Amino acid sequence: MTEPTIGSLRVNGATLHYEVRGQGPLLLLIPGGTGGAASFDDVADDLAAEYTVATYDPRGMSRSTLDDPDAEQRVAEHADDAFRMLELLSRGEPARVFGASSGAIAALHLLATRPRRLERVVVHEPPVVEVLPDVAEHRALIARVQSTFHTQGLVPAMAVFAAGLKKDDDPTEPKAEIELPPQAAARAEQTMADLPYFVERIVPAFMSYAPDIHRLRTLSDRLVLACGQDSRGELPHRAVASLAQRLGAELQHFPGGHIGLTTHPDRFGELLRKAFRTRT
Repeated sequence: MTEPTIGSLRVNGATLHYEVRGQGPLLLLIPGGTGGAASFDDVADDLAAEYTVATYDPRGMSRSTLDDPDAEQRVAEHADDAFRMLELLSRGEPARVFGASSGAIAALHLLATRPRRLERVVVHEPPVVEVLPDVAEHRALIARVQSTFHTQGLVPAMAVFAAGLKKDDDPTEPKAEIELPPQAAARAEQTMADLPYFVERIVPAFMSYAPDIHRLRTLSDRLVLACGQDSRGELPHRAVASLAQRLGAELQHFPGGHIGLTTHPDRFGELLRKAFRTRT
């Protein structure tokens, strides 16, 4: 793995840790969940053969610290952090952006509010449950997760959350465990450390976000909506499929499920490069 150039960026209320590799037009990768910049380690080098690849830890995650550890989180502020990264690394030049999961929600807001700075945006399974017809059920899920977290703790809350994300017709028998690549397994400790912050601050803020459908429809030529080929029926897949339908956009299928970036990095990176080269 190529050693990246490491830096820090002061933004409103936080200091962001970021990493840069390669040369060429800027490609900003926005992580989801608790992955941070390290979640792109398995694809960043390959992408850096064609792009200047920038990754970062979202505010409050891993090495990106909050001035106020108790600060509420907002999608608009996370999207502004991404914009500040673009201004730092590619001022005035349109850039490419990829967002995964909650990072994909930030990328959608970035496109809606800063379209002139973006040439193309690819989002993988943003859990924008507000676009679903059964949104009331998912609002109730988020409330249950929060209540469980505050009364019973992290592990029970994660169990409630996982149950709400799964397919409606999932069998009750346990599934075979997915074997993670060595680098991904090594990140597990940091992932677990960030889970309380993710569950308490990110989940309620991001999963209550309603994308601007009209605005995104006018920008659909710059937007690629992607899903995991193995996650059909799961909540994030249902959400992005509903968004695609409302935008009149094609849904592209990437390998694996919601974490296909981690489980199938080579093929995922290949399709990502193709998505940035192809114009809709």
